[in-house]
Amino acid sequence: MVDDEPCRVVEVEKSKPGKHGSAKIRLVAIGFFTGSKKSYMGPSSSKIDVPEVEKRVGQILNVSNGTVQLMDLETFETFETQYFDEDIASRLEPGAEVEYWRIMGKSKITKVKK
Repeated sequence: MVDDEPCRVVEVEKSKPGKHGSAKIRLVAIGFFTGSKKSYMGPSSSKIDVPEVEKRVGQILNVSNGTVQLMDLETFETFETQYFDEDIASRLEPGAEVEYWRIMGKSKITKVKK
């Protein structure tokens, strides 16, 4: 997590320790929900929170105005989400099964199953 946003790390650089300091680490990450590029720099001994990603399967109940109503196929819980990739937006239709990720209380549709 960078700036309290769950991210996927895409690049890691580590510098050598200097004469008067410890080694530094630089992370480049991309946000799961916003897609924005984030950067973190700090001591290599620092701890970084890692979000838990739950991969689940659901069925679309309704699609309207950029929001999708889903029902989890394991717990039968229904909820709404507005996070999905633009390339799968055309395939979102009621009755379709989708794989979605639940991260820090937010949900994102990652793919449509056939």
